[in-house]
Amino acid sequence: MKFLRLTLFLLLGCLLISPASAAERPPNVILVFIDDMGWGDFSSFGNQDATTENCDRLAKEGIRFTQFYVNSPICSPSRTAISTGQYPQRWKISSYLAHRQLNKRRGMAQWLDPSAPMLADMLHDAGYATGHFGKWHMGGQRDVGEAPLITEYGFDASLTNFEGLGDRVLAELDAYDGKKPRLHTLGSDKLGRGKITWEKRDKITQTFVDATINFIQQAQADDKPFYVNVWPDDVHSPFFPPKERRGDQTKRQLYLGVLETMDEQLGTLFDFIRSDTKLRDNTLILMCSDNGPELGAGSAGPYRGHKTTLYEGGVRSPLIVWGPGLIGGDKSGTTNETSVFAAFDLVPSLLTICGTKAKEGVKFDGEALPGVLLGKADASHSTPICFRRPPDRPELQGKQLPDLAVRDGQWKLLCSYDGSDVELYDLAKDKGETTNVAEQNPELVSSLKETLLAWHKSMPADNGGDWEPK
Repeated sequence: MKFLRLTLFLLLGCLLISPASAAERPPNVILVFIDDMGWGDFSSFGNQDATTENCDRLAKEGIRFTQFYVNSPICSPSRTAISTGQYPQRWKISSYLAHRQLNKRRGMAQWLDPSAPMLADMLHDAGYATGHFGKWHMGGQRDVGEAPLITEYGFDASLTNFEGLGDRVLAELDAYDGKKPRLHTLGSDKLGRGKITWEKRDKITQTFVDATINFIQQAQADDKPFYVNVWPDDVHSPFFPPKERRGDQTKRQLYLGVLETMDEQLGTLFDFIRSDTKLRDNTLILMCSDNGPELGAGSAGPYRGHKTTLYEGGVRSPLIVWGPGLIGGDKSGTTNETSVFAAFDLVPSLLTICGTKAKEGVKFDGEALPGVLLGKADASHSTPICFRRPPDRPELQGKQLPDLAVRDGQWKLLCSYDGSDVELYDLAKDKGETTNVAEQNPELVSSLKETLLAWHKSMPADNGGDWEPK
């Protein structure tokens, strides 16, 4: 009898954390990763200057997570973490990938090593159709034309922009001033290695959405589950919304116009999924931003900082998870304000949800938290989450920025590479990081600093400590 009870308990546990074992087929997954959008830019996260009704509907039907982090305050390393489940510094990607010489000066790789443990690759091996549609920025930009194609990382199909290789859509920037639109390429049009098409910048997200829908339809025809990246880049500067949304043409207004246009275009994809019963009941959509907002454009809500900084506004990201057939109905429209976790946790979590194991020998820095994503638990990443600034961002407007940061429970500590210039914040009481309480908590400072400096030393070094702008 004891054996029977134990067996039933283990079976129930598996059903709670691994819906793929109970479903007729593994769940589909769509990851929407938005470029340079602030924590406070969705209407459902407090934006009163623009309306993001399609994204907000996902939140109303799903779960909002308010203490979710990305693993870097800038794009390429953030994208590396959410793709590999590991700290991006392990792969020597700690700032945005740029020209060959600039990458070298910063002590960075030229592209993500294809041996990295990619979520898409592991799902592909498990029988998933895998597609990437949108910004890539993990290799193949500016003058780096020999980087691996996106399809070499486990994707069946891809369509990207000027920061990746393979088929891509390059933008025409139309100022609606009667002049011919100028082209936005940053050298991508000279790299070859894929078909290039041109589109007005305010139509780029729609192009990615259309390609995604076509890909999903093909996966359905092939009777395959799918994993798809939809990574819009229109909300990254330069901001070129349609003419009717340009307003007074201030930076903020142009950004809001782009934001609303992106929401409208993403709505096409969301409605496509929602209108098909099989897709609606077995598809999980996750949506967040890759880092904090650009100064003067998006909003970090109540949080200090922005893109490139390690304060909350640079690394805390709005996360919405939607999946009516996978998330408990009583969790629809709820907010998880408890769970503290990060983008690198999504990889092992999604593998578990999809009933797929990691490749042999792979060790994630992230942790599997499937119950959190599905609304069945409010756990957190169990160890401190550490951050390192981009090597080329030592200061802002003449003021030194923290080099390192760590979040552990309610506490956030920031400091320089050598452990000096310590700042400590109690985020439970001071989410805006306004009051440094380091002097009042010497033992805590010592412990957190020891953890953070040990992590920093364990990661491959970049040239942040020796960076000198030319």
